[in-house]
Amino acid sequence: MWLCRGICFLLCLSLFSGAVRAAESKADAHERILEIWHKGQYTNALTAANEAIAAAPKEARLWHLRAQMRAILHDDTNALADLSAALKLEPDSTFLIRERAVEYFRLGRFTDSVADFDRLNELLPTNAPQNWQRGISLYYANRFAEGRKQFELHQTVNPDDVENAVWHFLCTAREQGVEAARKQLIPIAGDTRVPMKEIHDLFAGKAKPEDVLAAAKANDTSPEGQRYQNFYAHLYLGLYFEATGNQSLVREHILAALPLGSPEDYMTDVARVHAQRLLASAQSK
Repeated sequence: MWLCRGICFLLCLSLFSGAVRAAESKADAHERILEIWHKGQYTNALTAANEAIAAAPKEARLWHLRAQMRAILHDDTNALADLSAALKLEPDSTFLIRERAVEYFRLGRFTDSVADFDRLNELLPTNAPQNWQRGISLYYANRFAEGRKQFELHQTVNPDDVENAVWHFLCTAREQGVEAARKQLIPIAGDTRVPMKEIHDLFAGKAKPEDVLAAAKANDTSPEGQRYQNFYAHLYLGLYFEATGNQSLVREHILAALPLGSPEDYMTDVARVHAQRLLASAQSK
């Protein structure tokens, strides 16, 4: 009896030690890949990620890491494939579902993006008001009534955001017309970002496009801050002209915004996606 217990104990200890070493090995691989990436050796980091995934194909963390790297390098198709592989391993990971919803949006797959955001809301219903990105995907999926409701929901947790009011306007305008959207424009008082006040006034019919551009250029700030302000001025001017039906000015301002956006800013993805839609529409004609 003692001998059997001793053998079982040694066997369990051996298995446990092996599991610990495997876990440490996976963690080490993750950190090693990150270290290579942070040195700017992107090709080498991807090669290391490929090798790590081949050695541990059921480690969702490694698939996710490679997806993040590919997304930063604008390899969105392969980033999406990696996120899908990670989700097969962890199908209820809300973090992975959100990231894939964003990746679908970047690829112009708006219906798929909404489906993932809907799944996210099912798993985290209390977090549904925070999912403003879902509203943008709904807008581009031409599901304007649902988009309007999402922005109304987001207003309950973010009451001082001009951008939320503008996207609510954009959805309402496509659903009910510009005048109806103007009457329902959400009032905003606390957004101090430049030139958000002028953007809100523009959509309210109280300012002109040149007022938005002047405000973006007049504020004394750093070169980076100036780029930020001009990016948002041109982006929302482009969206304003889309709502009001001036397609030539839509193109002018969206393309002006595109090189000014920060790679880390989700709205830069929005500008790029919008520009791609404009290009596809022009080619189809």
